[in-house]
Amino acid sequence: MNHPRFFWVTGAGSGLGLALVEQLLGQGHRVAASGKDCQALDSLAAHHGSRILRLPWQLHDEDQAANACLQLCHTWGSLDSLIINAGTSDYLPDTVSATDVFETIVSSNQLAAEHCMGKVLPLLIKGDKPQVMAIFNRYSALQLYAPTQVTAGWNNTPQWFREARQSLKNEGIDLTVVAPQSLKTPVTSAMAYPEEWTPQSAAQELLRRLPLREPELVLEVTNPSSLWPLSR
Repeated sequence: MNHPRFFWVTGAGSGLGLALVEQLLGQGHRVAASGKDCQALDSLAAHHGSRILRLPWQLHDEDQAANACLQLCHTWGSLDSLIINAGTSDYLPDTVSATDVFETIVSSNQLAAEHCMGKVLPLLIKGDKPQVMAIFNRYSALQLYAPTQVTAGWNNTPQWFREARQSLKNEGIDLTVVAPQSLKTPVTSAMAYPEEWTPQSAAQELLRRLPLREPELVLEVTNPSSLWPLSR
């Protein structure tokens, strides 16, 4: 990346999302961060000042997503890159039962994706070579409600993004979907083995690949909780 860009990273309070924010700031970019309050984000704000913008994080709530995009509009007026860290457990309520955890991760992240994409699209259209990177782990990439049926946008969030790819392309916006390999709908014939990714090493690799604007990246992680801590 040859010049500073404007990024919005969601799920930025821990794990991979936080590492992405840290490295983007280290590269000189301006970063809007939606993540639970934490000391790490506070320290980044104290160090980087106006180059980091703290935004609402409960983006599965449409009002909060709208508020976040309104703040982006008032502060920057446009957005170059949206990195949706959809594999987070940020939106899990304290009262969710153990049997409902994974369904809640998928459904809440899909709501957040729909709200964010719907509200931020005008800002991306105004951006410089805009792009979206949607990131999933093995849980947020699950197919729900009809796991034996054909994968479709209504029952699988990665597929929801893929179905939006052409309409985004028509607006000049590139989309990269980062997810584990699906046995039902594989995106490559190459074998992908789980690796011992850390938040820092995964963030570094994703940001290295970001300018390539590849449609699909396969990310297999040995220990998902290292990149997406299950916080409730």
